[in-house]
Amino acid sequence: MTPSPFRSRQFWLPHPLFSLFLALLWLLLVNDFSVAHALLGLALGVAIPFVTHAFWAEEAKIRRPLPLLRYLLVLLVDILRSNLVVALRILRPARHLQPGFFLYPLALDDDFAITILASTISLTPGTVSIHHDAKANTLLVHALHLEDEAEAIATIRERYEQPLEEIFR
Repeated sequence: MTPSPFRSRQFWLPHPLFSLFLALLWLLLVNDFSVAHALLGLALGVAIPFVTHAFWAEEAKIRRPLPLLRYLLVLLVDILRSNLVVALRILRPARHLQPGFFLYPLALDDDFAITILASTISLTPGTVSIHHDAKANTLLVHALHLEDEAEAIATIRERYEQPLEEIFR
């Protein structure tokens, strides 16, 4: 007798850490911890990966979890800091913003790692990744205030891309 695929944990919970992340993210977004919201967050955390599992190209292979924790801490600090910088730039009476686009040359070749990098750039206030050119292996990035393109590229490479290489290689 062959076991039913419906009985396996992998079928019902294909990405357990992602499910937990979604449930916690839901609680943070609603900013109200109650049993109802916790249950709804858990339901979303199970339903979203279950429904989208067929579209996931492959499992992410995190080689080194400790650098991932360091990466998340750096990202959190950068998000908080850049929120303050963007708010100050916008609230100043004389806005000396120099918006601009630049091409970021990627060293990463893993699609999942590139997606994480593009998302990281977009999560950091003041920058948005707009397009990934797979042939040229570049990201088109828009910055709210771009003084030095080379410095922006060096910052992204040092703070985000190199740690992602360490995490996924």
